[in-house]
Amino acid sequence: MKTAISISDSIFQAAEKHAKRMRKSRSQIFSEAMAEYLERHTPDEITRMMNETLDSIGDFDNSFAQNASQTLLRRSEW
Repeated sequence: MKTAISISDSIFQAAEKHAKRMRKSRSQIFSEAMAEYLERHTPDEITRMMNETLDSIGDFDNSFAQNASQTLLRRSEW
């Protein structure tokens, strides 16, 4: 699909430079960038990445983090 967008000159120039370096078309660079953005900002994907990170950390006793979290929660207005 063809579309027109407005971007700053600096982003355009950086994309042009990157496209040449990677030997890809400008369209391919912008398409890949949008796909990556959507992947990173989709709520389900964010949850998946957070769960993956927590799984890699594993369970451990971190009383400082637990106390800090509880303090912040008590100060938060619900």
